[in-house]
Parts: sequence; C-alpha cells; structure tokens
Amino acid sequence: MQYAPTVIGDNLMWDLIGIWFAALLTLCVFSFLYKDNPFYKFAEHLFVGISAGYGVTLEYYNVFLPNLWRPLTQQGKLILVVPFIFGILLFSRFFKNYSWFSRWSMALIIGIYAGITIVGYGSGDLILQINANLLPLWTGKWLESLNNIILTIGVITGLIYFFFSKEHKGAFGAGAKIGTWFLMISFGASFGYTVMSRMSLLIGRIYFLMAGWLGILH
Repeated sequence: MQYAPTVIGDNLMWDLIGIWFAALLTLCVFSFLYKDNPFYKFAEHLFVGISAGYGVTLEYYNVFLPNLWRPLTQQGKLILVVPFIFGILLFSRFFKNYSWFSRWSMALIIGIYAGITIVGYGSGDLILQINANLLPLWTGKWLESLNNIILTIGVITGLIYFFFSKEHKGAFGAGAKIGTWFLMISFGASFGYTVMSRMSLLIGRIYFLMAGWLGILH
C-alpha cells in the first residue's frame, strides 16, 4: 500500500529533473546568440552524440536485425551473405592498407541509390509535375482561369530562364526576365514559410521556459 506513492514521487522527481535539464540545454543553445561559448558547444555535442547513438540503435533494431540477421540465421536465406559481406567491407575504411575494399561497397550503394532515385523522381516528381501543369486556360470561372493562366506563364517563362543554349535577348530575354520574377516570388514564399516554421519552434521553446520551467505563464 505504500509503494504507489513512492513510485509517484519518483516519477515527479524525474519529471522535474527532465524539465530542468531541458531548460538548461535550451538556454545553452540560446547563449550562441551572444557568441560561441563552451555551454553552446556542450549542448551541440550532446545533441549530435545522442542523435548518432539513437540513429545507430534504430538502424540496428529496425533494419539490420529484421532485414538481414534474422532472415540469414533463422530462416536460412543464404543469399543475404552477399550484402552482409559488402557491409563488412565498409569497415575496411578504418584500416589504411585495406581501405580500398570499401570502394566496392560504396560503388554498389551509390549506383543502386542513383538508379532508384532517378526512377523515383521521374515517376513521382517529373511526370506528376508535368501532368499537374497541363491545365485548361479557360474553365468558365474567371478566378480559376486566371490562376491557370498565371501558372502556365510562370512555368513557361521559368523554363525559358533555365534555357542557356540561346542568349537572353529580345522577346526571349523578356520571357527569361518574367521567369526570374516568378522564381524570386517562389523562393521568397518558400523562405518565408521556412522562417515561420522556425519561429514557431522558437515560440514553443520560449513558452516551455516561461510555462513549463518558470511557471510564469499558465
């Protein structure tokens, strides 16, 4: 009957330690706004180290064990010996005299990844983007038609800007200039969205310091 309160008390203590630890690390990162310092370096190295360790652990349990080790040792899929050997060869980078063995593995990884990526981007991005831009210029609705016309002009002039086989002069140069405006608007909107997402993270950390740590806000 006395064990439950002890567990609750321990949980509250660990929660309090976690809040203080998170708050201090947040302040260590914010200290970089003043200048580079040991507190920021500590938080940076701790974050990188924990991320690396977590990533390795995740790959071990979610990739290596279910996709290679268990099928190889428990199910007898001997064909998996081939990728296992290529994986071992990657560690030859730690030995100067045998580091060239890792080139075989790296060449295989880069070649396969490049092939899969080209097919994936071609079918998932290029074809879908082309299909999404094949729009009717007149739909019977003024706003929708205007949107389609602007989109079509932006696509064509943007492609003209990146066509470097012809000098950008005359009408062709005017099209490239219009394409530049569309590109700048697109980059500006993308940059603004990125800044706003980072601002939301900043607001979240400040709210954590004010409410979760100091208890000023409720």
